[in-house]
Amino acid sequence: MSEQNTPVAGAAANPKRQKALKIIGGVVLVAGVAWGIHWWLVSSHIENTDNAYVQANVVQITPQVGGTVLAIQADDTDMVKAGQLLVRLDPADARVALDQAEAQLAQTVREVRTVFANNATLAAQVALREADVSKVQSDVARAQDDVNRRSPLVATGAVGKEEFNHAQTQLASAKSALAAAQSALAAAREQATSNRALTDGTTVQDHPNVQRAAARVREAYLAFKRADLVAPVEGMVARRSVQVGQRVQAGAPMMSLVALDNVWVDANFKESQLQKIRLGQPVTLTADVYGKKVEYHGKVAGLGAGTGAAFALLPAQNATGNWIKVVQRVPVRIALQPDEIKKHPLRVGLSMDATVDVSSQDGPLVAETTRQQPVAQTAVFDGVQKDADERVSRIIATNAGAPASTHAKLAGAPVQQARAAAPQRTAAKPVAASGV
Repeated sequence: MSEQNTPVAGAAANPKRQKALKIIGGVVLVAGVAWGIHWWLVSSHIENTDNAYVQANVVQITPQVGGTVLAIQADDTDMVKAGQLLVRLDPADARVALDQAEAQLAQTVREVRTVFANNATLAAQVALREADVSKVQSDVARAQDDVNRRSPLVATGAVGKEEFNHAQTQLASAKSALAAAQSALAAAREQATSNRALTDGTTVQDHPNVQRAAARVREAYLAFKRADLVAPVEGMVARRSVQVGQRVQAGAPMMSLVALDNVWVDANFKESQLQKIRLGQPVTLTADVYGKKVEYHGKVAGLGAGTGAAFALLPAQNATGNWIKVVQRVPVRIALQPDEIKKHPLRVGLSMDATVDVSSQDGPLVAETTRQQPVAQTAVFDGVQKDADERVSRIIATNAGAPASTHAKLAGAPVQQARAAAPQRTAAKPVAASGV
């Protein structure tokens, strides 16, 4: 009996151990309650992932015309402004084509001016031919009267046969002259009508031939200006592959331009985490490059239309017999605040930790309205078309006989001045250039 009562007596005899067990139990109970409260108040209202990466618009710089590279004005890691010169191609061929197109336009304008001027000349010729016909008709009528008067007198012998024959000859000659005059009048009228058909309802500037030649000038001018490749947006140069002296074709990749002022984050959430994610929910993010001390704030801008595997180059064939269930992830786009990006710049591909506050469920799952404004746009190339139009107007005005004031008003800047005014690289010298 004494041996059976020994453990109980030992436990009762060790109050310190009993107290420690109670403390540990209490701590575990309090920790469990605290965790439950934290989950109920905080954890149940957030979704987070560390599978998030910075994305940005990457613009590939490609030439629109072929040519030989003469100079490279920007290199990798260079920051460039919109409109800044990046690469210069040899413009010699384009310059020759532009000169030919301008000369053809000038000649066409002068030819069309001649067509318009011929309207008055041909109208005068028609009036002259009509006067000739009227005169010849009078001669025919007079000759016919002479023949009619002499005809009854021939039988009586009052008029000689020779005189009567002479009157008939004059009548035939007058009729022949009338036929010739009428033919000349018809030809003059036809020529005048044909000439008016080329000018009716138009002016020298609006004539189809002039417009066709003007279009060729614009085409040649655009090709000439495209020998200088400029940055369409502001950003950082990356993956430069073009070299001086290289012969490039239209569409060949030369370098990339990353718009770091407009980046976003693609956070790849598990499909089980998408239940409460809505558009417009606030997001807190941290980047590994800056650590936990720097926080970015953004909003859920959209959910991907499919999982990453669905849009992969080689999508998974889940219908095969060796299928294994894998939790899929869906990209969620997060828009960042521009001022925070400016203060702490990000790079494409950097890792991010994203935490979404899903307490508010008011936002939609899919955007309900279509986009009214363009995602991105550039005005860098707007001036080129304007310069081409001014150049065409100057050539037309010069060759159409417009006053000197009109010439000055319509005159566009010469191509050499336009090229000299093109934005240059920030550095004093180009990355590479050729003096060949």
